[in-house]
Amino acid sequence: MFGLWLPANAAPSLQQQVGTPTPGADGRIIYIVQPGDNCVRISALTGISVDQLRQLNSRLDENCTVVEGDELLIGIVSPATETPQPVIELGTPTVTPTPLAGTTEVCVLLFNDANGNAMREDTEPAVAGGAVSLTENNGEYSGSQETFVPADPLVYQGICFTDIPEGSYNISVGIPSGWNPTMSMDSSLEVNAGDIAFVAFGIQSQQEVLDPTTQPGEDGGQNTILGIVGGLLLLGGIGLGYYAWRTSRPESKLSGGGYLRK
Repeated sequence: MFGLWLPANAAPSLQQQVGTPTPGADGRIIYIVQPGDNCVRISALTGISVDQLRQLNSRLDENCTVVEGDELLIGIVSPATETPQPVIELGTPTVTPTPLAGTTEVCVLLFNDANGNAMREDTEPAVAGGAVSLTENNGEYSGSQETFVPADPLVYQGICFTDIPEGSYNISVGIPSGWNPTMSMDSSLEVNAGDIAFVAFGIQSQQEVLDPTTQPGEDGGQNTILGIVGGLLLLGGIGLGYYAWRTSRPESKLSGGGYLRK
């Protein structure tokens, strides 16, 4: 016992030689037997009793014989719970589109305002050959397109500018030759994210009659009536002139009390 006591007292403290034991991945704390070690010395180094050492290591005999290089279990701690990492599956990734900060679209229509009322009627089709410019007032967006006539021009909503940022815009329209505007060809528009805006501009052909609502037969009937009235007035004027001429002639008195008009 005195011999065992000497190495134990001669051994440095746990903190000096063993240090803080570090558990493995499975939570077990292992001590590797060093030269000159015995159960009493290991107990002094690790801070556990000899009985605890024997309980944790059932292979130790009654004399608690240890061999240099042996691994002795001196404690068990609960392994740290790791935060599970997300599983990334290979294959075609699913991409969720990020909504664009702007309107879905702004559509501009150039139409034939045949009746000149500055309103698009169901019978007034789209007109091709115009130039439409869309500009954001702060310079966030600028674009232009040319108007065209689709297969069904009466239900056509116009050319569209898509995925544009929200803001205040100015719309300018250049009309094709041979047409006159029936309204202002410039317009201001303010749109917010998610809006769908429609703007229409009316123009009228230079060959249209002054009153395009008049039917072809109506002008002819009015002209005929005016011609008849004019003819009657002319005949009446001729008759009045003849009457005035007859009444202005000098008269000669005849025998028997009569007069002869010269």
